[in-house]
Amino acid sequence: MQKAAQQETRPAGRRAPVVRRRGTSPEKTAQTRQTIVDAALAEFLEKGFADATIESVAKRAGVAKGLIYRYFEAKEALFSAVVQQEIVHAHIDVDDSKKAAGEGVEAFLRRTLVPSIHNIEKKSRADIASVVIAEGARFPALVEIYRRDVIDPLVQKIKRLALSAKKSGELVDDRLVKNPHFLLAPIWAGIVINKFLDKSNPVDIGEMFETQLDMIFSSNER
Repeated sequence: MQKAAQQETRPAGRRAPVVRRRGTSPEKTAQTRQTIVDAALAEFLEKGFADATIESVAKRAGVAKGLIYRYFEAKEALFSAVVQQEIVHAHIDVDDSKKAAGEGVEAFLRRTLVPSIHNIEKKSRADIASVVIAEGARFPALVEIYRRDVIDPLVQKIKRLALSAKKSGELVDDRLVKNPHFLLAPIWAGIVINKFLDKSNPVDIGEMFETQLDMIFSSNER
């Protein structure tokens, strides 16, 4: 009755105030996601994929465990986000359309890819690759993520560059077209040596990659 009386005495034409709840801003959402991905990167590199947990990532990020599942449905999705951030989005673009006018394929690779390879161990890229190598047999999803997001796109770009080099006469045959992985072989060999086989005597991956370039393109001088 009292509530009814109050409603009756409310001035005509005046509505009750509406309480609007402010949603999370896109900037805040992006910042939270970034914090989670950074924490996941640190967790994977410190503990590996198997021993890292959503709970430990949440603790490192300073967020509730349940919040992470609002952004990532599983640990594999977190790893995919790390790969995207640290390798895919940070990778130097070696698409053949980025070549400067009159620039040869060898010069283009030395300008774009060589500096990136020289820094591969200063960044997290080699460490992420080592996680895939060490745990890929146990967790095939890691291999699929890395192959799909990193290797396949890069191999296709190298293949197109090799075709261009063959047409222009920079390469005398189509061996690199048929085997584009050959250009990347020193990177994988260097990671395996430095991370697993001989940590006390690391090789210079960037130097190995440049030597591979020399061998591939010097065949034209014979």
